[in-house]
Amino acid sequence: MSDTPADGPPRPWTAPTPLGPLDATVALPGSKSLTSRALLLAAVADGPTTITGVPPSRDTGLMLAALETLGARFNEAGGRSRLRAFPAPLPLHVATGPDGTGHVDCGLAGTVMRFVPPLAALADAPVVFDGDEAARRRPLGPLLDALAALGARTLCLAEPGHLPVRVEPGGGALLRPCDPAPGTPHRVGVDASESSQLLSALLLVGALLPGGLAVTPTGRVPSLPHIAMTAACLRERGVPVEEPGDGALEGARTWIVHPARPAGGEVTIEPDLSNAGPFLAAALIAGGEVRVPHWPMTTTQGGDAWRELLPRLGGSVELRAEADGSGTLVARGTGAADLRGIDADLSAVGELAPGVAALAALASAHGRPSRLRGIAHLRGHETNRLTALVAEIARIGGRARESEDGIVIDALPAGARLHPALLHSHADHRMATFAALIGLGVKGTELDDIECTSKTLPDFPALWTAMLSHVSEHVPGQGGR
Repeated sequence: MSDTPADGPPRPWTAPTPLGPLDATVALPGSKSLTSRALLLAAVADGPTTITGVPPSRDTGLMLAALETLGARFNEAGGRSRLRAFPAPLPLHVATGPDGTGHVDCGLAGTVMRFVPPLAALADAPVVFDGDEAARRRPLGPLLDALAALGARTLCLAEPGHLPVRVEPGGGALLRPCDPAPGTPHRVGVDASESSQLLSALLLVGALLPGGLAVTPTGRVPSLPHIAMTAACLRERGVPVEEPGDGALEGARTWIVHPARPAGGEVTIEPDLSNAGPFLAAALIAGGEVRVPHWPMTTTQGGDAWRELLPRLGGSVELRAEADGSGTLVARGTGAADLRGIDADLSAVGELAPGVAALAALASAHGRPSRLRGIAHLRGHETNRLTALVAEIARIGGRARESEDGIVIDALPAGARLHPALLHSHADHRMATFAALIGLGVKGTELDDIECTSKTLPDFPALWTAMLSHVSEHVPGQGGR
């Protein structure tokens, strides 16, 4: 792990290289995405909720603080990863400062800056949301427009459609929260083409509105597995949700959330399958085998797509059933020289793109090009990930360029090689894990900021080093050990 000198910025982190083919098991903390949804629903539930598997990440801490500002309480229940949630009364009572206003720090957490403002419209006092400088560049306008259509009052305090924003107690549809009387649901449209979180944010608050809420996206929605995750989380807490059929056309698909107070009870968070990707991908670069236990046999997490992507990139995977009903995902590979290029539509799983790009960049050194499509929305994530990926691949001597909806990674000419460089994280946790993967294949790679991985996986450097310390005496073949 990098350390911070008293008189300057953190020293660069030198990405470790494998000592041999891997033979490692990596247990990962809970999913950030599932945790955010579970915490929010617990904050407005009809009774206490016990949540197990909560990750100790920065995003989780920011979500907890935001919901406590709106009146919920959370206590440890046998360790940091197990919380007891006590819901806030409705209307939500804001913990205000001397100015009579609540203040929420969103950091760089998209779930906080998008999921919590709709709840603030059900509160009894104004709430101001702000965050890191990079968060102020992330799109928020379509959500604010949808809230205004429902009667909420919002005011952007700097650039329109971006943080900081002030949300005041709502009128119109939001005047009578959590009235479960039957009736016609309120209807609203939202442009969620820049982030599926804009749609999820409305679905999560919809059950608290009289009559419920029907939401129709006005264009293409990226990362649809995250919408399915939101719907599943609502149903698991007793909230009826109607989803559009598979044949519904864009602009004519409507999600309907019926009025109901989410139930309390017990919630167990699955491991973070998106964060599992770099560890599984390491087996393809270093050779050997990496195992991730407690992999769910069925899941709404987009990270489950690693099971399909890694074989296309030159590895093999096996989902091994365990006696407790869960699975262990096993990834195997034979080294960087056997990596393949890929032409992949990642529109449903854009968060996996940096990991896929790292494997593709290493494959390009062996004459194999790649194209990653359907990820134009990554320009509005923690950083402009498309621009960042192109820049960092160029730093190591690769050839990449942006397309309209993704990036193209060209094969290097015969005799050309990738070389070590100081890579930049762009304050983006997934760009940091991209650099760690590059470091497995390009010895001497450094990263300017490994600490940004604390956003979702604070123990990443230690987990990464521990994985690389477990080596095998042989390289397993693609068919298994």
